Amino acid sequence: MPRTKQVSDSVVVAIEPVTAYDRVSDVTQIRRWSPENTGAVLAEPGAPARVGLRFVGTNVRRGVRWSTGCEITAADRGARFAFEVRRYGLRKPVLPVAIATWEYRFEAVPGGTRITEIWTDDRRCWPDLPTLWFDRLVTGRPGFAEFQRGNIRQTLDRLKADLESAA
Repeated sequence: MPRTKQVSDSVVVAIEPVTAYDRVSDVTQIRRWSPENTGAVLAEPGAPARVGLRFVGTNVRRGVRWSTGCEITAADRGARFAFEVRRYGLRKPVLPVAIATWEYRFEAVPGGTRITEIWTDDRRCWPDLPTLWFDRLVTGRPGFAEFQRGNIRQTLDRLKADLESAA
């Protein structure tokens, strides 16, 4: 059975696209909305988002903590922000492995900005069947795509509430 390698969802937030982009592209704030992320440290603290900027993310799921090495791959202010997760480790992200790409798109719509969050499974060389078994073990769901659908929905709902309350 082939696995789903990309999922996305959207929300309309009553703010301008540039404001939405500025908040989302500050990776140190993702922990406020994500059900798994617990923080991020930029290689250049305080630097604005730009292609090539690296950061380490910390995460927790089902009591297990880990770190990821990430690099920003798109930084189009007010339009698109993306980063790749390319390193993994329990304390430090030392193992080089393509894991995922996270992307956020910002589109002006009546009433504000449509924010679309997209997760892409970058584990391209992993065979489907063993990967699905692994995914079930670490997420408790049939696959990462189903798991990430729920995470994306929670993130977007929290993001909307946070951004609109600050506006």
